[in-house]
Amino acid sequence: MRTAKLCVLCCCVVVVQFARGRAPVGPPTAASTTLEDFYRAGTQWGDPYEQFLSSANCGMCHGGDDERIHINKPWSGSMHAQSGRDPMWYACLAISEQDTPFIGDMCIRCHVPRAWLSGRGFPTDGSRINRSDRDSINCHFCHRMVDPFYQEGVSPLEDKQILDQLGDRPVDFDSANYVTDPYDRRRGPRGEPNPHSMLLSPFHEDPALCETCHDVSSPLYDRQPDDTYILNEMGKPHPTGNKYDMFPLERASSEWKESEFARHGVDMGGRFGGNKRVVSTCQDCHMPDTTSRSASFGPMRDDMAAHGAVGGNTFTGKMIANLYPDEVDVDQLNKAMARAEDLLKRTVTLQVEQSGDTARVRVINEGGHKLPTGMPDGRRAWINVVFTNDDGEVIAECGAYDFETAELTQDDTVVYEIVLGVDGLVAGKVGLPPGPTYHVVLANAIHKDNRIPPRGFTNEGFRRVQSPVVGAGYSDGQYWDDALFVLPIDAARMTVRVYYQTASKEYIEFLRDENRTNDAGRILYEQWSRTGKSRPVEMAAETIPLAPFSHGDFNGDHRVDLEDYGRWAACLKGPGAGPVEPQCRPADLDADDDVDLADFGRFMVRFTDPQ
Repeated sequence: MRTAKLCVLCCCVVVVQFARGRAPVGPPTAASTTLEDFYRAGTQWGDPYEQFLSSANCGMCHGGDDERIHINKPWSGSMHAQSGRDPMWYACLAISEQDTPFIGDMCIRCHVPRAWLSGRGFPTDGSRINRSDRDSINCHFCHRMVDPFYQEGVSPLEDKQILDQLGDRPVDFDSANYVTDPYDRRRGPRGEPNPHSMLLSPFHEDPALCETCHDVSSPLYDRQPDDTYILNEMGKPHPTGNKYDMFPLERASSEWKESEFARHGVDMGGRFGGNKRVVSTCQDCHMPDTTSRSASFGPMRDDMAAHGAVGGNTFTGKMIANLYPDEVDVDQLNKAMARAEDLLKRTVTLQVEQSGDTARVRVINEGGHKLPTGMPDGRRAWINVVFTNDDGEVIAECGAYDFETAELTQDDTVVYEIVLGVDGLVAGKVGLPPGPTYHVVLANAIHKDNRIPPRGFTNEGFRRVQSPVVGAGYSDGQYWDDALFVLPIDAARMTVRVYYQTASKEYIEFLRDENRTNDAGRILYEQWSRTGKSRPVEMAAETIPLAPFSHGDFNGDHRVDLEDYGRWAACLKGPGAGPVEPQCRPADLDADDDVDLADFGRFMVRFTDPQ
């Protein structure tokens, strides 16, 4: 069982937090990387292929303005549709290119596949991406994807022909190492006859399709037997091409593969929406089955995947609406952000329970991967606790967030996040001091990862897929976290909230301040400031009344000091020696009707020496 943390009010703080560091002097040294360092197997730009059609072409039949058809409209507001317009991505791309030239080849391949396949991914800073490219991860791209691991009798025969002609097949699913059909032959999970025909492709209901872009790795490093990472020789592709031999930047899909959802499926009772009770794949939560037509002329079905591709991004759509007003449907962007907020609320269950002078807050992860998951780009979740007295006045708060300044008080609560950094082996080579950093493409170490695992978690399984627990302790099978909060002396009620934030102020400022090549960081900062500063989303909330409790304050001066200590020691009798005499009630802090060493531990947490 994980050791609980204490948020101590007015006394001392024992919650350990990890601050992200930055290079103290000057920028990091750019790695001497080339295009070859970021080579990914699969379809290559320059390969002959027919141009992707615009999503507008598909939308004419697959929904158009009819929102009862859950395809075109939901997709148009999603981050899949906006991945080539996302200002935070452009700001990240600029810093990444400064740190490791040519890494943008890998980034553009995933975010703007049409640009990459058309050769406009070079130069790799994104400067040649055009308006048509910003159709982003669209219908025609996804539905021309080919399973790189051909299954006889299952995959379309056309897939085998494509793979046989491919120069280099992927060895796994990672970092946009996709294979696409060079011709306009579309695929889907049913292969129904229609005006353009559809090849039957089980791959399009397989989480492996999602894994192609939702596991991301740095090929700069090679994993060692002791799970450390050393720099590879520059100017060459990674020696194995296997993602589990590279440094992990994102492992959302691998986390899911090690969960109970992937192994057996979990009956969630419809928690994540749609028509399925049992959740087993990425699509079951992020593209749940609904009752809809696939097209304006198609039959009504109960297993039509809603194409909203819902994630946890709750504010980027606002920035995109400001920056590209003539390219986007603002109404659909707003609806997509509302769906994201709804999904976040479904992902957490909160339990709050008082025990003597403390309260236990249990945060349960109902999702299929870590909470939160994804790229380590400033996203985080935390516990906020507000204590009020009998008059309803706020007397203390843990995990306070200032909605005006976007600043979070972190030293008195638990912040769930992953923090990457560099170790002493490579620090000097990349121009950064050892320790945490926001220069994530140079990172080769995980300095903190206390994110809450999913059902089915095992320490060995998550270590194997490079998503270990660091700076915390979860037992095998644990998919919740417990935090203990010491109750202020006059507390009569407590309200607990779990917040999620897409991007922290510190990360946004980093992207602004470290940019030396273009104005992407400034644009992001201005839009972030205008649109609520990535306003946190309340994932769950619970308010409970507090029963009267003992707190070690014998003389009623709202302090627990040396005078109280002497009187407390006189009450010590040990476990089972109760009942506690009336004058010793303030010493029974855990409310178990005796005064023993357990009470002593709680007393010392509250103790403040006036000297």
